[in-house]
Amino acid sequence: MNSAVCTVIFRYIYTNSPFMVQQVTEGVSVTVETFYQPAQSNPLSSEYLFAYRITIENLGSVPIKLLRRHWHIMDSNGSYREVEGDGVVGQQPVIEPGANYQYVSAANLRSEMGKMYGTYQMENLYNKRLLTVTIPEFHLIAPFKLN
Repeated sequence: MNSAVCTVIFRYIYTNSPFMVQQVTEGVSVTVETFYQPAQSNPLSSEYLFAYRITIENLGSVPIKLLRRHWHIMDSNGSYREVEGDGVVGQQPVIEPGANYQYVSAANLRSEMGKMYGTYQMENLYNKRLLTVTIPEFHLIAPFKLN
């Protein structure tokens, strides 16, 4: 995490930037940072691309494997969609205790603001128990909407 001032509220960590959130569930920390992609966006055609970087950290004492993802994606026009599938960016990483896994992906919106949240299904590789890990809600906002 960066050197931003943080306040802890209900297991979420909010930074002084609206573009980074973190949550811990089942001993797994999920941090999300978002980035508007102006070069791949076309506001005149209502096409807005946002990249997001996710860092998953295993705070537990046993290895875990990320099996599936389930996303809820909304924009300010009221459009809603769900995305489900195996792994992330084509992988089902094993994350050892104390280690982290990071990936970058993107979402297209039809408006300059939206939000995403979801879950990962993970497996405790010691006892084969399935875990549902929360991906905290994060906002996708084109910088020109902040002024």
